[in-house]
Amino acid sequence: MERVAIAVVGYGLIGREHVRRVIEEPEARLAAIVEPEPGAATAAACFGKPVLASLDELLERRLADGVVLATPSQLHAEQAIACIEAGLPVLVEKPVTDGIEAGRRLVAAAEARGVPVLVGHHRRHSPWIRAAKALIAEGALGRILLVDALTWLAKPEPYFAPAWRRRKGAGPVLTNLVHVIDDLRNLVGEIDEVRAVASNALRGFETEDTAAALLRFANGALGTVSVSDAIAAPWSWEHGSGESRWFPRAGEPCLRIGGSRASLALPGLELWRHIGDEGWMAPFENLRRTVLEEDPLTLEIRHFCRVVRRDEPPVLDARGGLATLAATLALLEAAERGIVVRPDEL
Repeated sequence: MERVAIAVVGYGLIGREHVRRVIEEPEARLAAIVEPEPGAATAAACFGKPVLASLDELLERRLADGVVLATPSQLHAEQAIACIEAGLPVLVEKPVTDGIEAGRRLVAAAEARGVPVLVGHHRRHSPWIRAAKALIAEGALGRILLVDALTWLAKPEPYFAPAWRRRKGAGPVLTNLVHVIDDLRNLVGEIDEVRAVASNALRGFETEDTAAALLRFANGALGTVSVSDAIAAPWSWEHGSGESRWFPRAGEPCLRIGGSRASLALPGLELWRHIGDEGWMAPFENLRRTVLEEDPLTLEIRHFCRVVRRDEPPVLDARGGLATLAATLALLEAAERGIVVRPDEL
């Protein structure tokens, strides 16, 4: 099988991770890197591949079969549409765009041209999430009634040195909680209503440092979610799962899904249920499932290769990525205005 030629646009923190996975993936080959910043471009030259200053140059030279966009979210719509118009499938890092209107333009372009877009919510590829989805689908939990999700972590002071990280929109809701919102859409279903509060009490920045929300899902389930990047705690997906090499593994669950037959804690896949029909007075059994732990970013690049070849549809396309963004932005609007917000009305 001929390897899929993939170009990576943006050689920042996540761009470098994508480059590494493309190089390591047997189904892919690195075609080029696009990076306008001179220092990063010099670093990217170590791979012996073309390092270009602009996406336009990449498209003109027709070096790639597919493109990974690891650029700031405000550039996603424009860059992805340019790739679509050139007929190139694109993997767009999360969030899919920086706003609803930009997302609509991207969805319209992709669907009109029939060019696949994969949105980079990499936890869709996590073995833990996939196993949980399978358990839910087979009815092991019964009817889902309630979910509780925590993303509590402590970002150090140097993280906020760039001014943009202190501004509105750069807080943990759009940076971290957006992944959880996508997890919940994937596992539980669409979110109908959002109520929320947010605070910047610790740092006083323009953006929030802490937020909490109550969700109502289309299937009637309820959910509570909370996020803070100012709490020293092990209750986040990164610390619980060990899927990221940047964070120490604590192994603590951060997502609980409650069903009428059983409840599930993630990561870890601890399934709790009563033995017999006596309900709360019956003894519990704890069935801990195991998975083959694989790197979600590696699996994501492998899936993208198959999307480029049209062997598989995107696990999360542009329309799905926009739904996740809308639910996340609904949380911020609900917190700011003190009202109930329906994501589908944004």
